[in-house]
Amino acid sequence: MAIGEKAVHLSFVAHALAVAGAVMVLVWCIYFLGGLAWEATNKALIFNIHPVLMLIGLVIIGGEAIISYKSLPLRKEVKKVIHLVLHAIALILGIIGIYAAFKNHNESGIANLYSLHSWLGIALISLYAIQWIYGFLVFFYPGGTLRLRSSSLPWHVLFGIVVYVLVVGNATLGFLEKLTFLESGGLAKYGAEALLVNFTAIVTILYGAFVVMIAISQPSQENDDYGYGYGYSSI
Repeated sequence: MAIGEKAVHLSFVAHALAVAGAVMVLVWCIYFLGGLAWEATNKALIFNIHPVLMLIGLVIIGGEAIISYKSLPLRKEVKKVIHLVLHAIALILGIIGIYAAFKNHNESGIANLYSLHSWLGIALISLYAIQWIYGFLVFFYPGGTLRLRSSSLPWHVLFGIVVYVLVVGNATLGFLEKLTFLESGGLAKYGAEALLVNFTAIVTILYGAFVVMIAISQPSQENDDYGYGYGYSSI
């Protein structure tokens, strides 16, 4: 299945949304929440690392890893490396982001893993890691047989998109959870910060939607050697 629009055209919108989302979460965490810190007497500054790295890492860089296979007019071997490296960066940033949340909770005396958002976060980072390791072993090094790669690819693509959609959904759930805490502490419900958080969540959803559309769109090159997900011999 592929929609009629070329991936490279849709990718322009996705890149713009990615930049907007990254700027918005940084403005929120640095300007409104006071900044980022790994060690601080104000433990909230440690937590601020969490939304920044989860959005820029798993959502944005993870999304760029997905669309790179469709939107870049490069040889498949080059795109494979870009895809692999971007997903690795996303995974590492995601792990650090989750650790920052645990660090904040532990140093603040807050219980861990009490919310649906945290449960899904642990499950999704684990699935993301499994997906990356399997892709590395089967499609990169040492590499599976042609039959294994051909049979695995559609499931690899499907599983990757499903995990990514859940990551985007959980990121939005995280914005909602944090905003609810802030509003219960006195933050104005229609103030600038509340509106910024809600619009950041909307941009996150739109970016995720464009990533999925690009994943099922026509590749930038018609040749199967440049395709992703439908010319199974290409990987």
